[in-house]
This record gives sequence, C-alpha cells and structure tokens, in this order.
Amino acid sequence: MTLQDRDKLHLWHPLTQHKLHPDTIAIKKAKGCILYDENNNEYIDAIASWYTCMYGHCNPYITNKVSEQMQQLDQVIFSGFTHEPAVNLSEALVNILPDNQEKIFFSDNGSTSVEIGIKMALQYHFNQGKKKDTLLAFEDGFHGDTFGAMSVSGLSVYNGPFEDFFLNVKRIPTPTADTIENILKTLEELNNTCNIAGFVYEPLVQGAAAMKMHSPEGLNAILKFCKANHIITVADEVMTGFGKTGKHFASLHLETYPDIMCLSKALTGGLLPMALTTCSKRIYDAFYSNDISKGLFHGHTYSANPLACTAALASIELLQTEAIQNNISRITASHKTFKNRIKNHPKVKTTRQTGIIFALDLNTKMERYGNLRDKLFNFFMSKGIFLRPLGNTIYIQAPYVISQNQLEKIYKAIEEALEII
Repeated sequence: MTLQDRDKLHLWHPLTQHKLHPDTIAIKKAKGCILYDENNNEYIDAIASWYTCMYGHCNPYITNKVSEQMQQLDQVIFSGFTHEPAVNLSEALVNILPDNQEKIFFSDNGSTSVEIGIKMALQYHFNQGKKKDTLLAFEDGFHGDTFGAMSVSGLSVYNGPFEDFFLNVKRIPTPTADTIENILKTLEELNNTCNIAGFVYEPLVQGAAAMKMHSPEGLNAILKFCKANHIITVADEVMTGFGKTGKHFASLHLETYPDIMCLSKALTGGLLPMALTTCSKRIYDAFYSNDISKGLFHGHTYSANPLACTAALASIELLQTEAIQNNISRITASHKTFKNRIKNHPKVKTTRQTGIIFALDLNTKMERYGNLRDKLFNFFMSKGIFLRPLGNTIYIQAPYVISQNQLEKIYKAIEEALEII
C-alpha cells in the first residue's frame, strides 16, 4: 500500500474537502527548494511550504544547531524557568525588531500569536479600569483559526459557521490614496460611537486575501490615528515577517510602529513550530502589578521550547548574512523584471509585488477553491512546480535560497499556464 493510500485511512487534512479532493501527494523528503514525492518526482517549492522554509528545506546551518541543542536541553517548562536559547533569541530579536518592541511572549503558532495580541490589547484597557470591547480590523483580513483570530478575520469562507460566536469587530477597507480620507472619517465616527480597544492588521500584504497589497502611506495614517486615540495597534506579521517585504519586518516600512507584533512561520526557518507575540514596554507595564489578576494568564506547554528557540536564532543569523540579503535583492529584482514581462498579457488582469512576494490576478472570475484553481494547481505540479493559487490569483513566495534557474522555471510555468485557461 502506498503512503498516499495509507493516508486516507485516518488522516484529516487542513483546508480540504476530502470528498472533492480524496488524494494527497506523499512527500518523502525535501532539500533546499525541492520537494521529492514517494514516486521520486521533484517539485520546486515556490511558496516555501506556506512561507516557512525561507532558508531552504533541511538547511544544514539550522539543523546542525538544533542537533547540538537537543543533546543539551530538549524541553523544560517556561513558567518559572528560563534557558539560554530563549534568552539568546530574545536578544537577537530585539536587535532587528522595530525599536519600540521590548518584551517577547512565546506560543506555538500564528493563530495563537494573534490570540495573545488580542488578549493583550483588551486586557491593557481592562487593567486600567476601562471597558473597551470593540476591535478594529481590515476587510478581507485573515489572522488565523482560533476564535479571537477568526473574529478579526474578514474571510467568511473560513469562518462562516462560527460568526455568531465572535468578538465585537468593526471593519474598514485597506487604504488607497483615493480612500484614505474617507477611512479616517469612518474611524472618527467609530471612535465616537464604539469603545475601540485595538486595531489588528496585516501590514502591507494580506496573505489569504490573495496577496492583496496596500501602501505604507495609507496604513501609516491609520496607525497615527490609532496612536492619537489610545487604540492599541497589533501588527500580524506572521506571513510578512523576516525579510519578505524587503525589510526584516513590514512594520519597518512605516513611520508609526505597532504596539504589539505577532510572529511565526519563517521564525524557525520551517523546522519547528513556534510563535511570538512582542510588545512595547508600555503594554507590558500595564500588566506589571502587585495584583496577580492583572497578569497575562495565557500559557502553552511548549512555550519557548529550547529546540525551536535554537532554530529561530539560527534562522535570524542566516537572515542577516550578506548572502541571504543579496538573494532577497536578487529575487526582488527578478520579480520586477517578470512583472514587466507579463503585465500586459491579455489574460493577466493585474500584477503586484512587495519584496519577494509576487502576485498576478487572472482575467477570470474569482473562485477561491473552484475548478480553475484545481486546474492551475495540477498543471503546475505536472511541470514540477508547487504553486498554490488562491482563486484567480497566482502568487510566488519562494525560499531565499532559490536559484535564478529555478525562478525562471517558475516564471515559464506561469506563462505556459496562461495558455491553458
């Protein structure tokens, strides 16, 4: 029996309607930018396995560091204990985060990092005797699958059965030069009629909304409004963090930094699950008290796992190397060239890019999980390219170590796909 057949016996996969998509592809190994299936077919991982393996699969620098660490300390509770990998990671992170970020809270995945950010924002006001029960978020945002994260997400395709149970959230559109003045007026009205505790947002790129992008100028105006009106800002950088927008964090493109940041995915280079919620000293101080009830009562068994901390530290060290920074510049430039090459194709509606994130919309109706998406996915896999279209959007977010030849294979496959739709 193949691995694919054995999978069907017991496994339930994420974001999958198994009656419509009964088959999975069994991957037996991965190295660099290549996935190998059980039939020895090779696929270029053009989305870094959901934007995690940015330094390549099984990167030897990361795996060697973790191998050394697992001989010393594998796991220890992080409540009442600490350890060197966590301390080293905190010091390295503070050096590259926006300079107002001083405190780091560990968890396990992107959704929980946002959940904690929401709890920080709500409890910040609660601890000061203020009742603020409304959150602000962008339309079409996606922040994860836990209840707080779902509440601030705007994609009902994921959240429909649960919407009656959500937190109180008001939504605004992502800003453009033409809409920012109206958005600011809306914010004034909302601030006068609602008790807004915090604003949760994906800075510059909304990943699950098919890589929808907005300008730093418009977002900065919104953040300034929030700061002036004591609305806690929570930047969800789970997808955008660690170099993907051309800077270490998307928030570094802005004049106004967030109060709280949510990090995961590329944090550990794809090796181990871990997430962080970071905050300014002002946020932390609202919880610092002789009153135990003002503490942040949230914890995960594997918080600050020493192996995951070691993987994260190694990843940050790689991110800051000249080689990786040069690769980020090369990929960014290559995407710009491809964008100019393809933007006038009659089957391309729009193109957009931020750093190493490239996306194009096809001149077809949007169907997030429709037949076109399946047709494109299967075509790309037949060409040895793992791309995961979002409806009528094809996007690239490849590992930083991808070669120019591999990039050209991705571009060529996209151009060939345009001829079959």
